[in-house]
Order: sequence, then C-alpha cells, then structure tokens
Amino acid sequence: MITLSSDFGSPYPAAMRGVIAQRTDARIEDIAHDFPRQDVRAAAFWLTQTLPYFPPAVHCVVVDPGVGTDRAALVVRAGEHALVGPDNGVLLPVARELAADIEVFEWAYDTPASATFHGRDVFAPAAATVHEAGVGSLDTLDRTIPTETYVDSRFPEASVEGDHATGEILVVDDFGNAVTNIPGDVLDGHFGGRVAVDGESVPVRQAYADCEAGQRLVTVGSHGNVELAVNRGRGDDAFGVALGDSVTVAP
Repeated sequence: MITLSSDFGSPYPAAMRGVIAQRTDARIEDIAHDFPRQDVRAAAFWLTQTLPYFPPAVHCVVVDPGVGTDRAALVVRAGEHALVGPDNGVLLPVARELAADIEVFEWAYDTPASATFHGRDVFAPAAATVHEAGVGSLDTLDRTIPTETYVDSRFPEASVEGDHATGEILVVDDFGNAVTNIPGDVLDGHFGGRVAVDGESVPVRQAYADCEAGQRLVTVGSHGNVELAVNRGRGDDAFGVALGDSVTVAP
C-alpha cells in the first residue's frame, strides 16, 4: 500500500496517483489533501492521528512550503513503514508514533521537471521506488543516503501543575473543535462539573451532546488532548481562539 497526504486540494493529487500507477500496482489510499495550506505542524499532528491505524505501508507526505529550494527530500524507515517527503519536520512526529527506533535517509533526486510540483516529480516516484524495493532495502538503494542531519519536529508541551495547565491551540478541525496540547488527564475528576478556560467558567463534558445545542464545553477528544468545542457549533469562534493561541485551564 502507498498512502498520499498533502495540502494540494484538487486536482494535483491525481497526477501523483498517475505517476505511481505507472510504476507499481500498489494499492493507493488517500489520507487527506486538505491539510491547512503550508502548515507543517498541523499536517504532522493529523498524520499522528491517522497513519498508526494503517498496516505497513509507504506513506508519501507533501506539505512543502520550501518546494523548489535546496531543502532535502527524505525517506524515513519506521519499523515496517516508510515515509517519503520533504525535509521540513513533517515526517518525524508520526515516524516516532509508528516505531520506537527510526532511520532517516536523504533521497537523492535529479533536477525535476517542475520546481513547483515536487509531489509529482520527486516524491511520488520515490514512494513507488521504495514500495517496489521494499522497506527493508533502504540501506542498499542507490538514491538513499543515511543521514543524521535533518529538520526534526516536536509538538510543544503544555505546562501542567496538578489540574492547572497552560498550553496552546495545536490545530482546529473542520468542525471548529480547537485541539490544545494540554493532556486530557488534566480534566480527571471534573467531568460533569466546570473548569475555568482563560478565566471563564465552562462545563466539562464527555460528549458534545451532553450540552445544549450552541453551548460551549471542554472535553477530551479522540487524540487524548483537551479540546474546546461547541455542541453543533464552532469552538474556535465561540472561545475566540486560533492556531498558536495560549490557553489556560484551571479549576
């Protein structure tokens, strides 16, 4: 299997699928092509929430604000998985989710046909080649060069003291749920009650529908982090938050 993830929208991913289909009969699965444009951290976060549920595969990820520059292309081996994409940190968080020990290789590529579409001209062919060769053969491929010099990426950690925590908004999903980096266990003992979010009292609930439609709530999302939400509404608008904003949760 080869999976494809990008911020391309449509129709660019179709060209990548075509390139891969010319080189291999691998099953191709689209993860998402509507990641926030050029937001490497958001893409990295959502990949940690999706790729671990897949069987071993080659994962081609193209969220690439540096396309056409001298940034490197990488292949990361994570257990039985391989990740192919730009050297900007987008691959590393999910690689660590997929395997305890990872190996990083620089992918040597010829001058591509386009300086603006490395997804088609660099990463799709690389994904097909890695799939055909097998993840275990990365050490022997002509185009892979082991490297310890690459852009790493880690999500910021919240400051937590008991049930007091200060963090930030990592991502906002399509429903408007504002996902923080505050671990969900901060809310332990508060479900059915209330906490202060940036000084304002808000109910803590396990499900969105535990509140009236349009009511704000704090919950723990499927990702395990504290989430600011609204039942049948947008949490980001109701709480007045956006990516990167600071959030404090306290009794």
